[in-house]
Amino acid sequence: MKRTGHLLIGVAAGLMLAATPLMAQELLEATGEAQRAQAELQQRIDAADDASREMLAELRRLEAATRRLEARSDTLAPRLERQAQQLDARETALDTLSETRETLPEVEKALTRRLGTWVEGDLPFLKEERLARAEGLEKGMTDPDTTTAERLDHLLAAWRSELDYGRELDAWRGTLGQGEQRREVDFLRLGRVGLYYLTADGREGAVWRSDAKRWQALDEAARVELRHGLRMARDQRAPELLTLPVSHPITPANEGDAS
Repeated sequence: MKRTGHLLIGVAAGLMLAATPLMAQELLEATGEAQRAQAELQQRIDAADDASREMLAELRRLEAATRRLEARSDTLAPRLERQAQQLDARETALDTLSETRETLPEVEKALTRRLGTWVEGDLPFLKEERLARAEGLEKGMTDPDTTTAERLDHLLAAWRSELDYGRELDAWRGTLGQGEQRREVDFLRLGRVGLYYLTADGREGAVWRSDAKRWQALDEAARVELRHGLRMARDQRAPELLTLPVSHPITPANEGDAS
């Protein structure tokens, strides 16, 4: 009986010894498989992290691009609105172009006539030159070789010259009177506010009165101011306030309101 028990123990021990290498091998294989699965899982996690980072970077890039587009849109909106208004204005101009072409000659004639009337009623300075300019415009109206654009250029240039006279302080030496009474004097023009002359000896001076169409003599104090004005116009004296009578009559404000 004892022998049989020892035999069974020996057989079991032998079986265990025989099974141990097999179990170890299986354990190693299972461990390797687990490690490979873990490595593969880690690779997937890393790949997912890289993809997430790329998606996040792309999202931020798209957000920045969107902000730039919104800012550019805000900048372009007023410009596009102005361009739309300009297009509307051009379409309107094109719609009325034929009518404008029909009325343009009459407008040119009216402006030419007004220029001549303006010169005739204005202060009498450079009158011959200015009237000749207006007469040249009238002749150009009937010249078949002059284009519409050229006539308009000449007309606008003439009016610009007249408007420039109103912003000038000018002095020049010229002749006053006719025949035996002709004499050389110094003229001063303050835009279109005042026109004056002073004799070479400074003893006689006058201001042109538009309402009376004649020269009105100046007293000694006004002649001193006139002398200062002549020197200022010739850059011989620093600019300063002049106390001189004006050529056009001044209407009090209350009278103008009442009328």
